[in-house]
Amino acid sequence: MADHEKLALVEVSLERAAESIGDITRPVIDLFHARCPEGAAAFAHHGLDDPARLEAVMVENVLYCIMTWFERPEEIRILFYTSVPHHMDTLHVPGALYRELMFAGIDTITSSIPADCVDEIAAWQVMRQDFAELVQTAME
Repeated sequence: MADHEKLALVEVSLERAAESIGDITRPVIDLFHARCPEGAAAFAHHGLDDPARLEAVMVENVLYCIMTWFERPEEIRILFYTSVPHHMDTLHVPGALYRELMFAGIDTITSSIPADCVDEIAAWQVMRQDFAELVQTAME
C-alpha cells in the first residue's frame, strides 16, 4: 500500500474518531496515565501551574505527527530526532514515555475503527511500528 493510500485511510479514521469520540485530548491522556502512571508526575512537574495545558499541547503534537507521517515523513523524523533527545537529556523524561504517548494517541483513534476495516487498521499498524522505531533510534 502506497503512503498516499495510507494517508487517506488515516484521514478516514481521524474523521470517524472526531465524530465518535470528539476531542481526543482527555481520552489520550487518560489512556497514557493508565499505562504510564509516572507520566502524570512528568506533566505535573513540567506543566507548572497548568499541567492540563501541557497535556493538550502534547496531544496536539501527537496529532500533528499522525496527520503528517505518511505525507512528510522526513519532517516527522526530524521532529522525533530532536524532540526525543531534548525530552530525555534536558527534561529528564524517558523516551519510553514519549513513545507511549504516541501509542496512546494511536490507540485512542484506532479504537473507533470497525474490525472489518482491515486496510485502515493495517495503515495504523504500520504507523505504530514506524513511530516505535523512530523513538528507539532517537533514544540511541
